Amino acid sequence: MLMHNPPHPGELVKKMLIDNTDLTITSAAQFLGVGRVTLSKVLNGRSGISPEMAVRLSAALKTSSQMWLNMQVMYDLYQAEKNRKNLNIKPLSKKHFIQVDDKKAA
Repeated sequence: MLMHNPPHPGELVKKMLIDNTDLTITSAAQFLGVGRVTLSKVLNGRSGISPEMAVRLSAALKTSSQMWLNMQVMYDLYQAEKNRKNLNIKPLSKKHFIQVDDKKAA
């Protein structure tokens, strides 16, 4: 089940890495080994958390990289689901599926 309007994970990164420390965006980016613009885009929700960024955040913040990726996927999926009704895609019917002869498959 999808969380109702999950926050962009950059919001949590900002709270943990900037708001609760004495680091600036520039110094935090240097600490993580990424560019200032790259980190700024994540913090401001203009860029997602990549697997590499997830590993960097998990090492710096003593969290799991999977947590960061799960948060990103939940955010992305929620955003995509908001547009579902506009996709105009109909479910496949039985006529679209190939019949497999159970005797030949065995």
